[in-house]
Amino acid sequence: MLFVDIHHRLGAFDLEASFQSAGRLTALFGPSGSGKTSIINIIAGLIRPDSGRIVIDGKTLVDTAQRSFVPVHRRQVGFVFQDARLFPHLSVRSNLLYGRWFTPQAERYAEFGRVVEMLGIGHLLARRPALLSGGEKQRVAIGRALLASPKLLLMDEPLASLDDARKSEIMPYLERLRDETKIPIVYVSHSIAEVARLATDIVVMTNGKLAASGPTGEIMRRLDLLPPEEVGEGGAVLDMKVLGHDEAFGMTVLGTRAGEMRVPRIDRPLGAAVRVRIRARDVMIGTERPKGLSALNILPGRIAEISQVDGSQVDLKLDCHGDILVSRITRQSFQTLHLAIGREVFAVIKTVAFDRANLSPGAPLVLTSD
Repeated sequence: MLFVDIHHRLGAFDLEASFQSAGRLTALFGPSGSGKTSIINIIAGLIRPDSGRIVIDGKTLVDTAQRSFVPVHRRQVGFVFQDARLFPHLSVRSNLLYGRWFTPQAERYAEFGRVVEMLGIGHLLARRPALLSGGEKQRVAIGRALLASPKLLLMDEPLASLDDARKSEIMPYLERLRDETKIPIVYVSHSIAEVARLATDIVVMTNGKLAASGPTGEIMRRLDLLPPEEVGEGGAVLDMKVLGHDEAFGMTVLGTRAGEMRVPRIDRPLGAAVRVRIRARDVMIGTERPKGLSALNILPGRIAEISQVDGSQVDLKLDCHGDILVSRITRQSFQTLHLAIGREVFAVIKTVAFDRANLSPGAPLVLTSD
């Protein structure tokens, strides 16, 4: 369990945040300058807050009321930065082992071979950082942090400096890190795609203040929390299971409480868990079951909530047998269809809306739905 309740003033910037999380990966989400990095610097001990308290798994790191402050070197917190910050004159193996030197022998739990295997860097051990790709450097940086046997891992936008290809390369390793280790992770990002795929819990920051916090599924449905440039990426996050594969058409059939959905073929066995992000802008609404459409996914539901975004758009929350979808439609369509809370409707989602950024194979995750 992570508990954070802090207040700190940085010049004219006033930072206030109070949240707790039991999730495996807690994302600090928000636009640049919202205070995300300052929070993890405070958690790490790099900044002493003006007031507040921080507790990790029962261990108090900061309690200004009790004048308690655990110094950086005693916090057992691993840190991964935007840039890998590897030692250029050392091999990958030596960079990895460097992280162990600061942890007493009796407190080391991370096994070198296990970390190397999990991150897929065994073939890189003899290389120098100059010969690594950006994604490989970040995997080595993560390995170095893990081999320090931390009680908490802090990651400050670790994918921000990578191009899309390198991000795709490293994302599966971050999922393994989340699912296969018991180390709680605090992950800073301003990318909806990253947060929706990786986070179990989300803390939203705006102008130094906490806007909201909670399980990923719940927060992702709050389109009002997203910055303007990311609103189009917001929507529902659902956990589904692979029911089958249609090899003839290159499709995978997924099952959820909302019903069955067909997505482009993914290489996962029957019964495997898949996290799916369904953007609100990709969900059309029908008052009758549509016929003669190219869209293959048609899910029955009931309008549970309505909110008007501006003069031209309306957001709908749909209860689909317990799973919640979000749809953003025009106000004209809303009025033409005579939509209202409680009305039975059909959510229509094109199969091609599910690209790799919206499909995340991984271990089961427990998300909260209304």
